[in-house]
Amino acid sequence: MSEYEYDLHSCLAGPLDEPDPAVAYRVQYRSLLAQEPHRIRAVLLMTLAPLLSGVLLVYLVWPSHRTERAGGERWLIAFDHVMLVSIGAIAFFMLVNVASIAHATMVARDPVPVPAEVGTRVAFLTTYVPGKEPLAMVRATLEGAVRLRHCGPLDVWLLDEGDDEAARALCAELGVRHFTRSGVPEWNRAKGVHKARTKHGNYNAWLAMHGDEYDFFASVDTDHVPLPNFLERMLGYFRDPDVAFVVGPQVYGNYDSPVTKAAESQQFLFHALIQRAGNRYHAPMFVGTNNVVRIKALKQVGGLYDSITEDMATGFELHRTRNPLTGRFWRSVYTPDVLAVGEGPASWTDFFTQQLRWSRGTFETLIKQYWKAPFRVPPGRLLSYTLMLVYYPMTAVNWFLGILSSVLFLWLGASGTQVSSEVWLMLYSDAAALQVGLYLWNRRHNVSPHEPEGSGGLAGMAMSALSAPIYLKSFGSALLRTRGRFVVTPKGGEASPDRLMTFRLHLFWAAVLTSSLIASVFLGHTHAAMRTWAVLALVISLAPVAIWLWTSRQERLAGPAPARAAGPPATDTDTDTDTGGEPQPAFATTTTGGN
Repeated sequence: MSEYEYDLHSCLAGPLDEPDPAVAYRVQYRSLLAQEPHRIRAVLLMTLAPLLSGVLLVYLVWPSHRTERAGGERWLIAFDHVMLVSIGAIAFFMLVNVASIAHATMVARDPVPVPAEVGTRVAFLTTYVPGKEPLAMVRATLEGAVRLRHCGPLDVWLLDEGDDEAARALCAELGVRHFTRSGVPEWNRAKGVHKARTKHGNYNAWLAMHGDEYDFFASVDTDHVPLPNFLERMLGYFRDPDVAFVVGPQVYGNYDSPVTKAAESQQFLFHALIQRAGNRYHAPMFVGTNNVVRIKALKQVGGLYDSITEDMATGFELHRTRNPLTGRFWRSVYTPDVLAVGEGPASWTDFFTQQLRWSRGTFETLIKQYWKAPFRVPPGRLLSYTLMLVYYPMTAVNWFLGILSSVLFLWLGASGTQVSSEVWLMLYSDAAALQVGLYLWNRRHNVSPHEPEGSGGLAGMAMSALSAPIYLKSFGSALLRTRGRFVVTPKGGEASPDRLMTFRLHLFWAAVLTSSLIASVFLGHTHAAMRTWAVLALVISLAPVAIWLWTSRQERLAGPAPARAAGPPATDTDTDTDTGGEPQPAFATTTTGGN
């Protein structure tokens, strides 16, 4: 029996509410802010946090504060202009970030759950890659799937990439249907919807062969185990004919590693707030870890999209497409109910790989798909998607500009703006404090069954900051159009080993910052604001290395850990759990300096 209350968290949206049969059903919502008894505090935070960030931006770029060099060297004047643009951009990103959180706080809402229609035909799908995923993990997922409750036809399917004999035997034992595209050339192409060795290619092959036999398919990643009420809590929203898909939050059942715990905490804002804000515009993001999809809607857009993050890209296509039966845009629903428990990264290597893939998928969506949206989606939906998609590029560019401005000042004395260190520090610390305060206020909406009530989520904030160098690498690769590839995160209790080379990006930036700080002492470039930023960036660069060295030492002192069975512990409903992920924007306090 699990120590975590998965059953309780599987009903966070409230009890099932029978819809009025005399009225055409549309998904109904409850505003989170309207239910808050102390919402005046939230309103003050939502107002003051972006306001003070805006004041900081105006102060830094105010014309009278700009550096003027009478008779200065041209190259230094040019670098002054670069500094001014960098400082202004960093402050602007801080404003956008806090405004995004304030907006989400204001509009976030939960759907009112209703019972599913009786008799709908449902297929439950999960995939298997022989040699990459342990069969014991697949067994746990399938055993959870065969215990699902549904008032209608339900088939459980394993989509086997390799036509594995052991997988076939497992399916026969559990009464699960087996599907493989192995050996079928038209379903194993070099690119496109039937791309070989991809999750979307596997699903699309099943969709072509069996999709017309069902109304909906439910799916989880192979390392996720669904709770018995998975379908009962998700299917009811499809009474609304315009709902294309329903998604739930992602939680990590292997909650025993410091990296895993911090990685789940990092996703707090996305799953507890940003997705709920998406409900306001009927367009929360498609997350592939656990969902239910209307097959007709998916087939209308050609199946799952060919992308390194096929879920996000597919959701984007659905949200800019109209339902041919009603003429309205397809909608989606996010439920806060925790209905599947999976497995997260247990090492820094796996965490960085996950963040690299998620951010690269976002950049691909921005480059390949976003330009199609402005005139083909409602304004509110476009705003919601824009605020979600800009997180990774803003964090990447912010990191680069912060390092650039530090290097230009500490080495060359370039200065974009002349401001008082005392005033800058006062404005910046107050703006950052209000931003953190807004974040902490929203912690009351946390959907994780693992983090204790009242926890501050500081580990998640730190993980967002530590990921900035990873996002910059991903952004550079996207701009250069280098090939992105899907890397299967080790599952079933396994983890990729961490080595010093795991942190090569962080160590590179640490070397740049250390050399710059040392040079500034001899060159006399000692403005407090720029040095403060450089030291903060240096701490961010060295922190994951320091944490890894400390935890490795503690593990050596403690001796070998007892063997752990593949997958997370069983839940209160005797459902085994196992996990992986897809996800998304999180919180990071943007830092800036000026001189």
